[in-house]
Amino acid sequence: MTRRLEGTVALVTGASSGIGHATALELAREGASVALTGRREDRLTALAAEITAAGGEALALPADITDAQAASEAVERTVEGLGRLDTLVNNAGLMLLGPAHGADLDDWRRMIDINLMGLMYTSHAATPHLVKAATDTPRRVADIVNIGSLAGRSAFAMSAVYCATKFGVGAFSEALRQELAHSHVRVSVVEPGSVDTELRTHNSAPVQQRLEAYFGDIERLQSQDIADAVGYIVTRPRHVAVAELLIRPTEQV
Repeated sequence: MTRRLEGTVALVTGASSGIGHATALELAREGASVALTGRREDRLTALAAEITAAGGEALALPADITDAQAASEAVERTVEGLGRLDTLVNNAGLMLLGPAHGADLDDWRRMIDINLMGLMYTSHAATPHLVKAATDTPRRVADIVNIGSLAGRSAFAMSAVYCATKFGVGAFSEALRQELAHSHVRVSVVEPGSVDTELRTHNSAPVQQRLEAYFGDIERLQSQDIADAVGYIVTRPRHVAVAELLIRPTEQV
């Protein structure tokens, strides 16, 4: 099987679980060396070991990308440790739902910091390296893939600030795409519907119960479904850019 990302390097944020974990494995299977960031060092180390055991190359970089300096250092350590940077997958995120009235402002701030500012910090730090990679072999193209959400297209009650951050991801992605297009750095946003990850478990028990009642027994997306989409986007030929990809479970309306 052709390893279409052979000789390239990817950085995946939020790689300790869910979509980030699956995406890191997918990119490694395609031949990329992968840097892994997140807050849970034990999980990153285990994932790096799994990739290495399968014949790949991985670098665990525990970091809190809500800090601009930490995000920048994660990018620089990727380039220092693996030699270059061709792909950035901004996956790290948080979903804390509930009514806006009486909400904990710290929850709002945490979502803005990780979903939006963290993504911006890593993109800012990575862009010079991506522009350079796009002028070089083996592919002469580079990618930023931002994990947005269906909530970045449609606003829903009980998720005002989460939606605001994901609408922001979509706007930032499109503006950055226009800025970098002539440098052959492609910027894409992937917008999943309901995915079966631990994301919803960060909410209170009453909110989780409401989510279960809302979605019922539909078959949710799996992390690998989104990883497949990311893999598709970054393996397109140099002249093909997938700017936006919305993915819903078949039964989600």
